[in-house]
Amino acid sequence: MDYAIVPTPIGRLLVVANARGLVRIAFDGTWSYAELGADWRRGAAVIEEAQAQLDGYFAGKRRDFTLALAPAGTPFQQRVWEALTKIPYGSVASYSEIAKRIGAPDAVRAVGAANGRNPLPIVVPCHRVIGADGSLTGFGGGLPLKRRLLALEGADVAAVRDTPQAVLPFA
Repeated sequence: MDYAIVPTPIGRLLVVANARGLVRIAFDGTWSYAELGADWRRGAAVIEEAQAQLDGYFAGKRRDFTLALAPAGTPFQQRVWEALTKIPYGSVASYSEIAKRIGAPDAVRAVGAANGRNPLPIVVPCHRVIGADGSLTGFGGGLPLKRRLLALEGADVAAVRDTPQAVLPFA
């Protein structure tokens, strides 16, 4: 495994990759140096590119990520995570909308669970998912960070918090 500890405006991120692509991004405070394997190496091209793209995102210059991704998950989780990547920058979608998008309209709770297990936050934008009533819902980095990421993207955070009409369709 290759890794980097990436400083960002929201704190340090642990970024981990294998030969196929990124496998994990962890927020500061949710990982420790003790979990880094003895054979893990700092750097590698995919890690350097991830850091550059994250820097661009936080600088407001990047809207999409073009990184090789290799998150471990069930086929259902993979479908959900793929759907998350289709939510446009600055937009939001509900769990219900994602369930419909992946052809499982009755699996709203399972979509929520898969969203909560997303190992690549920010790059696979689980922060763009809101409740059916338009409310901000759980996020591994906490709701203040979710609100901050949505604001960075230009989403109308006040509307997201207050009205269900803030749920925007995605192509």
